[in-house]
Amino acid sequence: MSADRKNVNKADINSTLADHADLPLDIMGLFFFAYRDFTGDADALLERQGFGRAHHRVLYFVNLRPGMPVADLLDILKITKQSLARVLRQLIDHNYVEQRTGASDRRQRLLYATDKGRHFFAELSANQATRIDASMAALSAEGAAEVRRFLVGMVTPQDRPTLERLRLTDKL
Repeated sequence: MSADRKNVNKADINSTLADHADLPLDIMGLFFFAYRDFTGDADALLERQGFGRAHHRVLYFVNLRPGMPVADLLDILKITKQSLARVLRQLIDHNYVEQRTGASDRRQRLLYATDKGRHFFAELSANQATRIDASMAALSAEGAAEVRRFLVGMVTPQDRPTLERLRLTDKL
């Protein structure tokens, strides 16, 4: 090896928490593990149907707000029409969601979960709800409110009115 080259052990260049003391790495890691476990059971159920997380998100909002216009769903999910069209077509073709035209505006497409879609959503949500309920039960009422405020604080300010419209901030 030439004199101007250094032999470096890869372990010497791996970063450590101390190298990033200005980052909330503990919270970032906790988010990772919480999200992984939160989505894991639902992912397995979705996979058995040939679906993914995008299908779950659509089912969540269609169940949350029956009659939601496709345009509102696009705005919430921040995905392309093409991406939503593919996911929505699969959910409609498998009878999880139905699409109706608007009564006052025939161009409007309104989304409703079918009985099958409501049942599947309940199945997807059961373990997630249990996980949330157990975690929140360990907190005081003020602690639970703090968790809600923290999560709202993670949402971009321009999307907070959407949270209110969907009634996701009612318990604050």
